[in-house]
Amino acid sequence: MNQRTKVLGMGAVAALLVAVGLLRFTDTGQVSPQPGSAPPSTSAVVPATSGVAPVIPSTVAGAPVPPPAPVAPSDAELESLAAALRERYGAKLDEPSVQIRLIEELMRFFQQRSPDRWREELLAFVKAYFPERYDALEAMLRNRVDYEKWVRDNDSYLRGLSGPERRAATWDARNRLFGKETAERIWASELKNQALADTLRSLEAREDLSLEKKLSTLKQRIQEVHGAQADAYMARHQQEVMNHFLDLSSVQTELGAMTAQERSRSLRTVRREMGLDEEALKRWDTLDQSRDARWDSGAKYMAERQTLAKELSGEALEERLAEVRARYFGAEASTIAQEEASGFYRFERPRQWGRN
Repeated sequence: MNQRTKVLGMGAVAALLVAVGLLRFTDTGQVSPQPGSAPPSTSAVVPATSGVAPVIPSTVAGAPVPPPAPVAPSDAELESLAAALRERYGAKLDEPSVQIRLIEELMRFFQQRSPDRWREELLAFVKAYFPERYDALEAMLRNRVDYEKWVRDNDSYLRGLSGPERRAATWDARNRLFGKETAERIWASELKNQALADTLRSLEAREDLSLEKKLSTLKQRIQEVHGAQADAYMARHQQEVMNHFLDLSSVQTELGAMTAQERSRSLRTVRREMGLDEEALKRWDTLDQSRDARWDSGAKYMAERQTLAKELSGEALEERLAEVRARYFGAEASTIAQEEASGFYRFERPRQWGRN
């Protein structure tokens, strides 16, 4: 028996472990159900399952019969897994957010291999292949499982809270279980995203600020939150940030009050400040013009439609509308007819400047 197999065997005990569905940290720092696990209850607290040690039968001579050894992954498979994990995480294992990703990858692996003994075998693997990190990773696993249990047990309570109250309760649990500094490092992305969301919310309420000033304030806040990584963040989330800004109702109101030329210049400024190059700006200019023409045709069509609806009905109305739709929309006329048959009138939607 080689040393690793021996280490894995040492974990065998005759006890049922707590069985709960695992959650996974997403990129925004939230937790979500792991594939194959039951989703948290929306109506009641989900109690933790407690295990009871089974009675081990005895031989005639009175010696206990050992429980059967679990079927463990082969040494070659464990070696391959350890090598891959070292390459992916090894240089950054001082960072709590990296430790949690390593732990969660191991949780998925060992839960699939040994659902009843995954925790023992996971820790045995860590002890064999990451001995210098054993204490930190064991603590991270323990806190990770405890946090998941807290989320499940408090699901109904959390759903009944307002957004700010839910965030406060969640952070209180994270700080208590992981420690404040470690929790903030694990959920750093969530904190940054929340800071920008709060900034957008505050800008929405500032009727005294112009579009240009709101844009400048948002860019400054991105720089404060992301520091040296601000440019890299914008490169990855350029469209997302731009859409969030243009979706502000105060920004839409200001754009709607402009002339077509003023609006075109303002949209170009927003996109340029978000980092778009000249070629991209030209493509957006073309798209804006196409959208403007489309909405202009839509407004004219709806006006004719209303006039015809006052004069005609039934098949006579539909025949005339088919002619009008074909005149304004060409090949897309049949699609618009199907939408209207289902009760959807696309040109009754509000115009979102720079968005539709």
